[in-house]
This record gives sequence, structure tokens and C-alpha cells, in this order.
Amino acid sequence: MIQVRVWDWPTRLFHWTLAALIIALVITGNVGGNAMVWHFRCGYGVLSLLIFRIIWGFCGGHWSLWRQLTCTPSLVRQYLTPTSPPTSFLGHNPLGSLSIIAILGLLGLQVSTGLFSDDEIANSGPLVRFVAESTVSLATRWHKGYGKTLILLLVAIHLLAILWYFIRKKENLTRAMLTGNKTALAAAPSSKDGPANWLLALVCLLISAGLVFALINLGASPI
Repeated sequence: MIQVRVWDWPTRLFHWTLAALIIALVITGNVGGNAMVWHFRCGYGVLSLLIFRIIWGFCGGHWSLWRQLTCTPSLVRQYLTPTSPPTSFLGHNPLGSLSIIAILGLLGLQVSTGLFSDDEIANSGPLVRFVAESTVSLATRWHKGYGKTLILLLVAIHLLAILWYFIRKKENLTRAMLTGNKTALAAAPSSKDGPANWLLALVCLLISAGLVFALINLGASPI
């Protein structure tokens, strides 16, 4: 049994920070009023993290790279076939890979529609002025309705999958995301996780935050 560094620090911080921001978004969105200021800020934070994760998927730790997602049709079919021999995945398994893509994609759509939403009371997205009223109405309807519901549903499925793995397969996925390590039966590549990688992650995050800042201030009048 070998301990392998699977999830590097930047990936783990991304995961837990994203989870905290989603909780904050749900709370502030339901409270409304003055809490909407923080709802927007948390939304900008999520968008920054999503851009960071896209970049990090090309230059991050070995198991955080996009090419490690095992969700080809043949692998998914094999994974779902009861008669197939059991296969161990150090990174995300085929269903987990699909889940990650679905959650990140829906979150991207959700924060994007938030930029064009308007509650017609006191809060509107920073890019509302660039689109037609019909587009604003469509974005608002998705953001407050279907989008929010789908994300909560996927999060619930994600949590149930973690619980199922813990009870049925005796695999603690939460601990792996906390410590970064997983136990392997044979030697496997480890994700680089040191100061140089952390500095690279910081640069990627600053670039992501800078892009979001420029986006939300697009067309703003100079002071």
C-alpha cells in the first residue's frame, strides 16, 4: 500500500473555497436585501475560481489535469457494466469526472446569467446594459429558477455519492480532499505540490481575478 499525493494544495483550496462560496450564495440569495451585495461578491469569487480551475487544468498537479478525467464513452460504459472487473481510480472515476464537468459547467452558466440578471427592484448584474430586455428576462428566470435548482440537485447527488463511497466501498473521499493523499496498491504518479506550484497557482488566480474585474467593469464610466 502506497500513499500517493493526488490532490495538490491549490486544487484542495479551490474545492473547499468553492463549496463555501456556494453556501454563501444560497444564503445571501434567499435573504435578499442588503445581503445581495455579498451575493454579487461571492458570485464574482465563484467566476474567478472557475476561470482559475480551467487554467489549472492545464498546468496544475498531475491528477488535476483535464486529461486525467476518465469520462470517455467506453470507460463510462465499462464502469456502469455490472459484469466488468472492478477498477480502481486514483483520480476521478468516470461518473465522478462527468459530475465535475456538469457542476463546473452549470456553475459557469449560473454566474454568467447572474451578470445579466435584474430583479427589477434594486439589484442588477453589471452587464445588463449590454443586452436586450428579453435577454435580461431570460437570464433572470434561469438564474433564479432552473439554474439554482439544478445546481442544488447536483450538489445533493455529489454528497450522496461521497456518502455511498464511504459506506459501501469504505473509501473516504472527503479525507483525501483534506489531506491530498490516497492509498494505491502500486506505484503511481504523484501530483507536484510545493512552493513553485503554489506560486504558479497564485499567478493563475490573480490572472483569473483580473479578468473578472475587467469584465464586471466593462464599459464603466471613469471616475
